[in-house]
Amino acid sequence: MDYKPLINASKLPDVKTTIFTTVGNLAREHNAIDLSQGFPNFEADDKLKSLVTDALNNGYNQYAPMPGYFGLREVISEKIETLHNRTYDPENEITVTVGATEAIFTAITAFINIADEVIVIKPAYDCYEPAIILNGGIPVYVQLDTPDYKIDWTVFQQKITDKTKMVILNTPHNPSGTILSKLDMEQLEKILKPTNIILLSDEVYEHIIFDGQVHESASRFPDLANRSFVCASFGKTFHVTGWKVGYCVAPAELMKEFRKVHQFAVFCVDHPVQRALAEYLKNPSHYLDLNNFYQKKRNFFLEGIKLSKFKFKPSQGTYFQLLDYSPISNEEDEVIGERLIIENGIASIPISSFNVDNRNDHMLRFCFAKKQETLEKAVEILCKL
Repeated sequence: MDYKPLINASKLPDVKTTIFTTVGNLAREHNAIDLSQGFPNFEADDKLKSLVTDALNNGYNQYAPMPGYFGLREVISEKIETLHNRTYDPENEITVTVGATEAIFTAITAFINIADEVIVIKPAYDCYEPAIILNGGIPVYVQLDTPDYKIDWTVFQQKITDKTKMVILNTPHNPSGTILSKLDMEQLEKILKPTNIILLSDEVYEHIIFDGQVHESASRFPDLANRSFVCASFGKTFHVTGWKVGYCVAPAELMKEFRKVHQFAVFCVDHPVQRALAEYLKNPSHYLDLNNFYQKKRNFFLEGIKLSKFKFKPSQGTYFQLLDYSPISNEEDEVIGERLIIENGIASIPISSFNVDNRNDHMLRFCFAKKQETLEKAVEILCKL
């Protein structure tokens, strides 16, 4: 069989193996401390794991309802109403998804057609653009600049055209660790108000915010909420990224279209895990205490490297910290990132992978969702550079 014509007709001709896989493989090959990929190397709460076991033993091993176990959707609704004063109908406005990535892909697929423009804030997580391109859409970029990675709303507004169908927002922001303020969200609300543009709000780190600041969910702002898909991740929140369970909320009219795609892509999500999460979420401390938990890890990491040559601004949210290596080297970030793995035994993610045209900001992203001993070893290595 001649595969060449098929490959030449690829829908994603420019997509290569993700930087996460490339760096992860290299880290394993050289037995490096891996602070690259965004997952914890410690265990989830035994209580949560026991609830999954209970659900398995109680026979919840067949298909869950297509939109998700209703009990879980009810608790999600209650959580959002308590935190953001927005009520989502569990029946028609909440869907449990295979992680936030499926939620994002499904929302894009449900609404983006050929030549539709989608505004993407860069640096951006790498799942947005392939989904846009697969559906014939056109990514339109707003590139943020170091060191603050703040959105210039004048520039943003200039990117909007009569072809703009969707805007993708991410707060807390991966990879920069910044968060959008209330003023930011009000600016966005004002800009989008006279339009029919859909907002896709990626809020997977919603419960990891530092220094007493508040997560300004799109759900908090009436006109934004009325046009938004808000996507979240239980994997990120409860240290179980391998379970791949998240959720998406949106007004009923939008969610109806979302579910048309969801039901034929995955139909439903792991049933026993949904049952366990529904019970576990009834104790709000399981997610409200996360800010302090991760802030201690961030503070330990930054205190440890304060005498190193790296420059940094403390992360405002997520479990990522950007380090500016420009006092150490003028190398491209992918080059120094590879060298740190091979020669120094520590892995990170080069930020150029998330920027327009792979712009080099001399920034590396480090994940501090790690055990204490892992962070101690990482600090020791970084301080010797």
